[in-house]
Amino acid sequence: MADEVLVEEKTSVLWITLNRPARRNAINEAVCAGISAALASAERAGHLRAVVITGAGQEAFCAGGDLSPDAKGAPFEFTPADPRHYALEMFQRLEACRLPLVARVNGTAVGGGLGLICACDIAIAADHARFGLPEARFGIFPMMVLPYLMRLVPRRRLTELCLTGEMVDAEEALKLNLLNHVVAGSELDRRVEDCLERLLANSPTSHRVGKQVLRAISDMHLDQALEYTQVMLPVIAQTEDAREGMAAFNARRPPRWTGR
Repeated sequence: MADEVLVEEKTSVLWITLNRPARRNAINEAVCAGISAALASAERAGHLRAVVITGAGQEAFCAGGDLSPDAKGAPFEFTPADPRHYALEMFQRLEACRLPLVARVNGTAVGGGLGLICACDIAIAADHARFGLPEARFGIFPMMVLPYLMRLVPRRRLTELCLTGEMVDAEEALKLNLLNHVVAGSELDRRVEDCLERLLANSPTSHRVGKQVLRAISDMHLDQALEYTQVMLPVIAQTEDAREGMAAFNARRPPRWTGR
């Protein structure tokens, strides 16, 4: 697992790298477990402010589930007595993570790899990357990633992508709401660092509570969402970070965040 998922702290950011370039960084059970463990550790650490997920090399971010004949922890292995897919814990951990998640999309992403991008809060891709849902070509369907894709991509276009297995380029993926930004490959690291700099300048409490609220209201009716957010506004206003942010604004000085 340690070889297939690399975990590194850079300042206050945790970098998670899918490290299977020979398999185009395809997902298996060990990779999912490694990502889940890294995310859990990041939230427990306290001093980390964001997470970046990327792939090794320049060709592929993630080729989805490992379909190689000799793959260990292949995507269709399960125990009949406990039929929970190993990717479920990873996606649930991604969904519950209250640290900002940034996908550094260094190359092509298909199937589960595209789902991994969609599970992140911000996705920045190199312009040579391509994206698709080719599962129908193998007699299956992109089941595990559909819940994310249906929240981002227009229904008719998503259905077409699933049924045809069509690949799209980065600019089309941007139009489909799969990405936040597309940049030249040579500019990818600079753009990711710029994004992290802007994230880290803001309150960790606002990130933590804000992501919790976004998750809670995502499937609420409008009236329910308004009722919930009217309660959460004075809650977050009572935090130390909120008081510090207001004080810094009025004093025209940089804020000193405590994360409380």
